Amino acid sequence: MATANLSASARANSGKGVARSLRRDGRIPAVVYGHARESQALSLDAHELTRLLAHINAETTVIELAVDGTSSRTLIREIQRHPLSRGVLHVDFQELVAGEKVTVKIPVVLTGTSIGVRLNGGIMTQILNELECRVDPANIPNRIEVDITDVTIGHSIHISEVKVPEGVEILDDESGTIMIVSAPKEEVAAAPVEGAAAGEPELIRKPKPEDEGADKK
Repeated sequence: MATANLSASARANSGKGVARSLRRDGRIPAVVYGHARESQALSLDAHELTRLLAHINAETTVIELAVDGTSSRTLIREIQRHPLSRGVLHVDFQELVAGEKVTVKIPVVLTGTSIGVRLNGGIMTQILNELECRVDPANIPNRIEVDITDVTIGHSIHISEVKVPEGVEILDDESGTIMIVSAPKEEVAAAPVEGAAAGEPELIRKPKPEDEGADKK
């Protein structure tokens, strides 16, 4: 389980005008919620948040969120970004309860080199990059590794074949395909024109009148 620390300040006011004012001051509006607490409006230091997001997987990292001196374990549930600049506009945190499982998306990392690629020039395509799982927050893996070493051309690995750590339950359809190795594409050479000399264009012309009667004497 990956963890990180982040500080926040409680705020009493909300709304678009307040949010714009916070961003002008270098802060990001946020909210923390959970069934064991009432939703609380927060503000975050924009630089601190940017540095944090650059070094973690936001979906699987447990954030120790300190709000005015009181800390709670949370997960980032949503990050709203500007459609053009991609700057963070708002962050939602969910407070975690000990022993209560949560649903998270965990990255899939392929390990090894497929024998179909290494020996036969096959083409490997990864279909799924993450899996939706239910797990205790204390046991969230940073990633799910899938060994593809023995996969030959024309074969694939499905979710049903993936081994996950104890306590992790995959929620996606077990028939889903993680990756596949396809045969290499063959280059089709252009067929030569029958009866034409190699490298020379075929000459097609209408016979002249004198040609048609050349043998008539």
